[in-house]
Amino acid sequence: MKVELEGSWKAVLQEEMEAAYFIQLMQFLDTEKSKNKIIHPAEKDIFSALLYTPFEQVKVVLLGQDPYHGFGQAHGLCFSVQDGVKIPPSLRNIYKELHQDIGKEIPTNGNLTHWAKQGILMLNTTLTVEENKPMSHANMGWEKFTNAIIRKISEQKKGILFLLWGKHAQSKIPLIDTTKYIILQAAHPSPLSAYQGFFGCKHFSKTNRYLQQQGQDPIVF
Repeated sequence: MKVELEGSWKAVLQEEMEAAYFIQLMQFLDTEKSKNKIIHPAEKDIFSALLYTPFEQVKVVLLGQDPYHGFGQAHGLCFSVQDGVKIPPSLRNIYKELHQDIGKEIPTNGNLTHWAKQGILMLNTTLTVEENKPMSHANMGWEKFTNAIIRKISEQKKGILFLLWGKHAQSKIPLIDTTKYIILQAAHPSPLSAYQGFFGCKHFSKTNRYLQQQGQDPIVF
C-alpha cells in the first residue's frame, strides 16, 4: 500500500515510514486485501487524523483504541463516524457529557471532523481493523507507529493537552513528558464504564479553559 501523509507529518514521521516494521505492516494490509478481506476504514481514510490535524496545528490529543469494525462507520478519526451513520454508544455518552459540561445541544450527527480541523488529533492507536473483528489488527505494527506519533509530539511540541479516556489510552502516559503537558484522565465513555468517572469529568470545559490560558482559540465542540 502506498502511503501519502500530510506534509508536516511526513517530515516528522519519515524515519518511521522507512522502518522495516512499517513496510511489513503495509505489506500485511496488501495481503489481507488480496484475500478479499474487508478492511476499515477505507484506504483513503486510514491516516485521516493526520490529514485533518497537521503537526503544527495540534493543540489537543484524544486517543482511541481501534476503528469501528462495522460497515460504513470508521473514517479515520477516533470515536467519530461518517455522516448518516447511527451514533455509537460511546459517542452518545461523549455527547451527554458535552451537554452536561458546557450545555451544548446533543448533536444528531456523529461526524467529528470539525473537532479535528480545530486542532484535536483524534488518534486511534491501531489504525485499521477487519470488518466485524474488533482488535483484529492489534499487534501488527500500528501501535509502534502511533506510539512514535505520541512521542514526537511530546518531544517537539509545547502546550499540548492530552485527553486519555480509559485504561488503554492511559497506558500511553509513559510516552508523554508529564513535566511539560497537561493530561486529563477519565474512565472510558463506553456504557460499561462511563458511570465510573467519565460522566462529570468536565473535560470539555477544562480543555477550553486551558487553551485560553495558553492564548489559543477554544474548541467549538
